[in-house]
Order: sequence, then C-alpha cells, then structure tokens
Amino acid sequence: MSDLKASIAVHYHERTKYDPETIRAKSKSLNWSQQPVPFKDYKIGVSFDLKPYLNNPPPDPTAEWWQRLSKLLFCSYGLTGMIPTDAEPHYVRAAPSAGGLYPAEIYLISRGTPFLPAGLYNYQAKTHSLLQFWESDVWTSLQSACFWNPVLEGTQLAIILSAVFYRSFWRYEDRAYRRIFLDTGHLLGNLELASSLNDFRPHLIGGFADEAVNQLLYLDSQQEGTIAVMPLADVREVNQNLPLTQTALPSSTQREYPDLDDGALLDYFHQTTQILLNPTAKVNWKLSPAEEQDKYNFPFCLKMSTVSEAIAWGDQLIDLEQTILRRRSTRAYNGAALTLDELKALLDFTYQPQHYVEQDLDGSPDYFDLSLVETFIAVSSVTGLEEGCYYYAPKAQELRQIRFKNFRRELHYLCLGQDLGRDASAVLFHTADLKAAIKRYGDRAYRYLHMDAGHLGQRLNLAAIHLGLGVSGIAGFFDDQVNEVLGIPADEAVLYITTLGRPRRP
Repeated sequence: MSDLKASIAVHYHERTKYDPETIRAKSKSLNWSQQPVPFKDYKIGVSFDLKPYLNNPPPDPTAEWWQRLSKLLFCSYGLTGMIPTDAEPHYVRAAPSAGGLYPAEIYLISRGTPFLPAGLYNYQAKTHSLLQFWESDVWTSLQSACFWNPVLEGTQLAIILSAVFYRSFWRYEDRAYRRIFLDTGHLLGNLELASSLNDFRPHLIGGFADEAVNQLLYLDSQQEGTIAVMPLADVREVNQNLPLTQTALPSSTQREYPDLDDGALLDYFHQTTQILLNPTAKVNWKLSPAEEQDKYNFPFCLKMSTVSEAIAWGDQLIDLEQTILRRRSTRAYNGAALTLDELKALLDFTYQPQHYVEQDLDGSPDYFDLSLVETFIAVSSVTGLEEGCYYYAPKAQELRQIRFKNFRRELHYLCLGQDLGRDASAVLFHTADLKAAIKRYGDRAYRYLHMDAGHLGQRLNLAAIHLGLGVSGIAGFFDDQVNEVLGIPADEAVLYITTLGRPRRP
C-alpha cells in the first residue's frame, strides 16, 4: 500500500492528465468490434408508450399528465436525430455526450400515483417509452438510501441517473470518469429546463448511499453506478412546492490506496467516492449560506460589466423547447467575431437564472456547489472587448482581465490540435481548486465539480444555439499547460472547456 499525502481524487486527476510528451505513447487504437451499445435492454417488463403524448393528446387530466412526463423525458434525453452508418445508425440525443457514447441511463421511481403504478422504470430512449421492470413500492427504501431527505416525503416521483462506465471507458479509458460526469451534468441541465417547460421541479440529491440505490435498481455495480437522485415535484400541486435542501454530502477522503495499473483506476476511484449506508446517520439538510463574493478580484485589471437583457425564450418557452431539440455541437468555426452583447447574453443565461423568473424558469436551480467552480474566458475575437484572458465574476457580473494577448495559436495547441480552439471567438474554461473542494466534500467532490461544470456548459450550449452561434464542449486538453499559458492561478484544476464562435457553413 502507498501512504501518500494526496487523496485518491488528486491522484486520479494527476494520473489522467494529458501531457504533450506522453499523449502519443498512451493513445491506443479503438477495437470497433467491442464498441458498446448505448441503450439498455430488459428481457421482461411492462412498456408504457410515450410517443402518442408528444403531440396533441386528448384534453383530459390523465393525457395531460402523460404529455408533461413524455415531453420532460424527450427534451432531456430523447433521440433528436439519426446519422446513417454502414451498420446500426448513430442516434443523437437531446443532451450532448463526449464521442456520442451516452453513458447515462434514466430511471424513474413511482411511489404510486393515479397515473403511474408504484415500481421501478427505465426510460427507453430508442422507443421513447417507460419500461416497468419492478412492480412493488420501494419508496421507503429510497428514502433510507437518501438519508431521509425531506423532499422525498413530499413527492411521488423520482428520477435516478446512472452511468454505464464501459460505454465511455471503451474510448477514453481511465479519463472517461471525467467525461461521464460532464455528460451527466449536461443531462442535469436539460432536466432542469425541461422540468420548467412541463411544470415539474427536480430537487437534486448527490448525497446518497450508493450501493443501497444500486441494489434498489438491481444494477450490476461492476458495470453501472448511480450518479444522482432527483425527486420530481409537480408544481401544479400546492403541497409539492417544496423548500430547497442541501444537495451535496461529503464522502471520506482516502489517502492510502494500492498501486493501480492503467485501466483499473476508474473503477477503484468510483468505489472510493461512495457513501456507505448508515441507518442512524443524522443529516442537516438545510441549505448552507451562499458565498457573498467572487473568489478573485485581481488588482489593477481592466473590468467590464456583463449586465445584459435576458434572452427571450418565446411564448410559453416554445423557443427553449425547440432549441433543446435542435441543439448540435459545432464542428467548425469561421473565425469571425462575436459581439460583446452576444457574449454578455450567453453569460447572463448561464450564470444569472434569477433574471428568467418572469419567463417561468427556475430562478434558483439546483447545483452541488457553484462556489467551488470558477470561470475564465480566453477572448480571441469579440467586438468591443480587448483580446486576452478574463476571469468572470458572476456575483459582480463583470469580466476582469488577467492577461493581454491573442491566444489563438496557443488554444489550438492546448485543445490537442483541434481547430475548434484556434477558430473560436472565445473559449471558456471551468476550473476548481480541487484540494479545497476535497476538504469540503471528500473525494466525492470530484463528481460534484464535473457535474456542475457540465450543467453550466449545457446552459451555454442552449443559449448559443438560440442566438444562432456555434458552441462545442471539449474535455480533452493539456491540463497543466492551460494554466501556464493563460495565466490562470495554478491551484485551479481545469474541468471543462467550451468553445464559442460563428459556425462555418457547409
């Protein structure tokens, strides 16, 4: 055993960094015969077809409820496109996924409602249906596994997100763990917004006994693991307009672990970030006070206000729904400039949800801990804004310049030679002080950080598409060199990159 000062989360992060000197040696060709199928299949169960409820169901309460649930699931993770291949077509979903691998699964637990019998359900995205694979009421077991979170006392439905690890590991190996949680964050972003579209309110729970929830869902823990639990409140029911609760609980911090071979790190790390079931545990679910100030206020730097008019999402949010369903990742930019007003609008929708309450969007959506996630922006071409690297201060709603330079050439290099980095007008970096996060939440903080970064990234995605801009997330980059080149403080571990620009038309 190794007695190391670094926790397993820090060790994992260091081990899975891309480095210019070693990336070629570590790269391997894909075995296409072993490519995983991104859909889960059940041999037995009762299927509830959701397709008839997508368009104009009969005007009765039962059909209306089913339409709301159908649209929620479809806008969150439904199939929105198909790319022909020589074999099985490649299906595109509402939420983006690294490599189009879609590691997440959606489960639904019903406590027993007038519309949906008690039991366990899997969302079958390929057929847009719910497959009931267990008929008994398991709600009390869910409450116990979630340490009696009070939201579960007042709700009748819960969404559970899991990850089938091999779907991403097949391509990205141990670094896949980062992508799995970024992808889950994208899905959380969709679930948040699609819930508002359909009069639901998801309450995020990241603190749960992992193995207890896995067993409840009959998951094979060697292949699949629970990632997030979301009690789903029906806001049309007065008694389900519930107060917010704490979303994240800490795990242990492990500093003794074996020497792990490449390929074994992901599974071991996931096991060590789990929380054990403790029936006598007492959890304070009250929200912690919000941070009042932005983390960085660099002296003598140029500051630019980002206060902006809210993006208009149309009557009954119809434009938001259409944007979710037509979202695609941009493959190439033309290098033309964004306007400062466009950049401000993107930041406003992503970081200032309170500005959208009048449009019936949630003004305080659930994250795990946004005070731990920082945002830096490398500006290459934004009309009205000097080139350079900026820190975005969401509470002050301003950009603070930390370095003066055009970084196009460096961004091309940092993003592993991807033209998206070079040709983008602006490149946004989500970062976190990993050691500070682990001090607060143990090694499980690694999950929370990446899901929050993915959630923010999905809001950026949708705002950019709505404004007619291009956007694409990048999870592969030279980690340490990002900080060195852009002037980002060394303590900030890079979590995610989002490129923004004007798409190159075919």
